[in-house]
Amino acid sequence: MSRADRPSLATWRAVILHREHPSVDALKRQLEMLHIRVTVVWPQIDEADVASDIVFFDADMGHDGQFPWPPGFAPMPMIALIGSEAPGRIEWALAQGSNAHLLKPIGSTGAYSALLIATHAYQVARSQAEDIRALEDRLRQRPIVVRAILRLIQQERLDEAGAWKRLRKIAMDWGMTIEETADAICRDDRRTKSGA
Repeated sequence: MSRADRPSLATWRAVILHREHPSVDALKRQLEMLHIRVTVVWPQIDEADVASDIVFFDADMGHDGQFPWPPGFAPMPMIALIGSEAPGRIEWALAQGSNAHLLKPIGSTGAYSALLIATHAYQVARSQAEDIRALEDRLRQRPIVVRAILRLIQQERLDEAGAWKRLRKIAMDWGMTIEETADAICRDDRRTKSGA
């Protein structure tokens, strides 16, 4: 993570979802030294806290239904506060979408590195999810591309390679993706057949 990619923490709001505990006090002190505004809540996060920039949550006493979003779909980075390394507790924390963790008891350090790691992991996961969605959209549009290629082969008497080349040129000329261009070509064909 480069200096330019580091978040400006001075404007951040953090929620600590944890019952009263000395570790919470230590974490709150660390975050306030970074100029992060902190809210401590228990037993659940309210809708008002959804606008926070980061969530620290108790992996030991945490349970389903504490978050106002489905497990794994947090709208911000999440950091698990782990005291018990029981496999079931760690699996639950991961299922909630934990991007990093801090081991309890929390002392006077660790929050800053956990913030940077969680923020980076969250951004990478979001970027990958967006890439997957884009690829899935392109895959769903493949039948339209095939129909457009067949139309170009038929109407312009091209071979397959020539039709692909022609489709790419049309897409570049129109300033569209291959899939958008194929859809437009097929839409024109449907209008012609329906007499529109």
